[in-house]
Amino acid sequence: MSPALPPPLEQWFAARGWQPRRHQLEMLAAARDGANTLLVAATGAGKTLAGFLPTLADLIEAPADGLHTLYVSPLKALAVDVQRNLLTPVAEMDLDIRVETRTGDTPSDRKARQRVRPPQILLTTPESLSLLLSYPDSRLMFENLQSVIVDEIHAFARDKRGDLLSLALSRLQALAPQLRRIGLSATVAEPDAYRSWLAPDADLDAVRLVKGDPGADPDLSILIPENRIPWSGHSGYHAVRDVMQLIEKHRTTLIFCNTRGLAELTFQKLWAVNDQSLPIGIHHGSLAVEARRRIEAAMADGKIRALVATASLDLGIDWGDIDLVIQMGAPKGSSRLLQRIGRANHRLDEPSKGMIVPGNRFEYLEARAALDAIDDGELDPETFRPGTLDVLAQHVLAVACAGPFDEAELLNEIRSAAPYAGLKDETFREILGFVSTGGYALKAYDRFRRIVEEPSASGHWRLSKPTIAQQHRMNAGVIVEQPLLDVRFKGGRRLGTVEEGFASTLSPGDHFFFAGLSLEVERIKDTDIIVHASKKSARIVTYGGQRMSMSTHLANRVRNMLADRNDWHRFPDDVSEWLEVQSERSLLPEPHQLLVETFPHEGRHYMVAYSFEGWNAHQSLGMLIAKRMEKAGLKPLGFVANDYGLACYGLEPVTDPQSLFSADILEREFVEWVERSYLLKNAFREVAVIGGLVERQHPGKRKTGRQVSFSTDLIYDVLRKYEPDHLLLRAAWDDARTRMTELGRLVRLVDRAAATMVHVEVDRITPMAVPLMVIVGREAAPEGSADEALLVEAEALAEEAMRLE
Repeated sequence: MSPALPPPLEQWFAARGWQPRRHQLEMLAAARDGANTLLVAATGAGKTLAGFLPTLADLIEAPADGLHTLYVSPLKALAVDVQRNLLTPVAEMDLDIRVETRTGDTPSDRKARQRVRPPQILLTTPESLSLLLSYPDSRLMFENLQSVIVDEIHAFARDKRGDLLSLALSRLQALAPQLRRIGLSATVAEPDAYRSWLAPDADLDAVRLVKGDPGADPDLSILIPENRIPWSGHSGYHAVRDVMQLIEKHRTTLIFCNTRGLAELTFQKLWAVNDQSLPIGIHHGSLAVEARRRIEAAMADGKIRALVATASLDLGIDWGDIDLVIQMGAPKGSSRLLQRIGRANHRLDEPSKGMIVPGNRFEYLEARAALDAIDDGELDPETFRPGTLDVLAQHVLAVACAGPFDEAELLNEIRSAAPYAGLKDETFREILGFVSTGGYALKAYDRFRRIVEEPSASGHWRLSKPTIAQQHRMNAGVIVEQPLLDVRFKGGRRLGTVEEGFASTLSPGDHFFFAGLSLEVERIKDTDIIVHASKKSARIVTYGGQRMSMSTHLANRVRNMLADRNDWHRFPDDVSEWLEVQSERSLLPEPHQLLVETFPHEGRHYMVAYSFEGWNAHQSLGMLIAKRMEKAGLKPLGFVANDYGLACYGLEPVTDPQSLFSADILEREFVEWVERSYLLKNAFREVAVIGGLVERQHPGKRKTGRQVSFSTDLIYDVLRKYEPDHLLLRAAWDDARTRMTELGRLVRLVDRAAATMVHVEVDRITPMAVPLMVIVGREAAPEGSADEALLVEAEALAEEAMRLE
């Protein structure tokens, strides 16, 4: 046993028959050197213990009160799970160490007590940490902090939650200069990029890289019932009986779905064939916290045979004895798939067992591409971007809530956060102006006056009035949900939330599936949907938001598969035949080419482009091309998109697709469309809420989603008219361009069209067009609806497409 471990830790390892792993001891050595570290180690390698080992050693060798270590996780559930697993060794070693969580679910009395008497180890989220830093006593709470552990660092470093956390780390470092930073992840493609993100002043050399030993290769396969894959659909529900048989054969099965709606659908489909009445649960972010905690506890106790879940359980959770993970539908990325499959066994030396259930033939190719990528050790590429201005504005106000600040000192502190290293002086002054007045067009309104410059000391700022702090804490955070309504039983028990858009389609007597139940609407009152349980068939709850798109490197692999006939022997017979007939009736594009087919069908003319750039880019381009078709007199009727292609249709044939895809579409129609569509207003609503311009809640009352939207729409119109270069309008444009439309992929698509388009005119529908054609006219249908009808229609289309004469 290594002498680096204090005796209680040595004895604890020995009592379990364990040896500390090399990377765990390296993490301990790095901490004793005072080094920041990034640990990249496979799931099951004891990453969490490695992260906490220096803390446990410190507190054993020098017991102390006060906050020693902050652990930051992207999920509330992960924080709770880590607390449960960390309490075990603490109790077994009989250590006087308190471990507590602080998230949005923590009761207010415990939150207040934690600030006065914090535990030695506090487990939290970026949002809760930012709120803690907004209190005047934060300096006392954090001044002796020794360590911050950022778990699953890949999950949020590159988004707005990462911006918020990075700013919080820079603030903590200013309060506690001795602070060590530790990052943990299993799926990082470019460790140096994360070392830079984690480091003070983005100095990657200030973060030591520790790599764990590789674990056992995962046992991955694709589930294909009766060697057949449907033409359409993306839920994988056609394999539900086979999935149920797998559940019966395994101890605990975790079933991942890509959306909350599909999770509800899959649960219902499984329940319908659960002949043995096995205990099956469902878990997603819209369920009430009580419901999530019940299912989490049941999983931890091994009382659940299967759990249907979304990304709410992607990360790190170590529950029960999971021995199989199933991905329903396309995996979308190799890193995400590896993360999910890693939930099985959770032991380094045993292979994690996982299966993918593709929903259609293109999804089969994507699943095969994901398995090949994992075999080759290729993870999803990672793109970092500069920090967003709305998050920075929120942080500046949080700092002011903690006490007066000097703008030069704060600017240096902010620049020490990697996403804001390049922040310009004038942009920072603009941020200060926005937080202090709302901007030029709004400065006449007192409600936007949140901070003021001290008249006697230039560059020193304080809150304009004490009530601003309370308002900030009630409204802070960077996750802006769509307007939500609570789903409640008549007796009052809350089941969770649905979005206002879905709720607006409901009337008394309607039925919908939620929380694994069929619910009948009794009435809708204010922000509550009052329901009772029913046994009638129901529709699936739908949620808005951006869909997950297939990653770029999986798209490239699928393109290569289509062109390489030597690969086809691995495919099921129906997939090989599908591609063979496609190559005879039209063509299969080379990896660098963009295939565009045009053909008539049932009195309409269709143009189908197979670009593999993801649903979000295709959806955006479809809107733009429809506008171009209208200007060209082609009388468009609509378009449909999936991850693999785009189909536009109208009353006139498209004879020159090249002109519809010309590069100036991104300068003309794109700008015009974004400015006129809901897209920019929706993006503005988010940045206005994050930036603190519009409040979701006031003391004693909460605004409805409609009220928030109304407020932001009014401000949006004022700024567009009087201050079009306003900070938040620029931030909204950035959001609309990047996050909502995946502009980079859109640009690549248009560039490829200009250089490599291959146009094939055919007399009728082609095999590759079938998965797109079957959703024409059903674009607005809820996920999973009318499944049988879709299959019948797909088979009819397929029969026509596969005919060779």
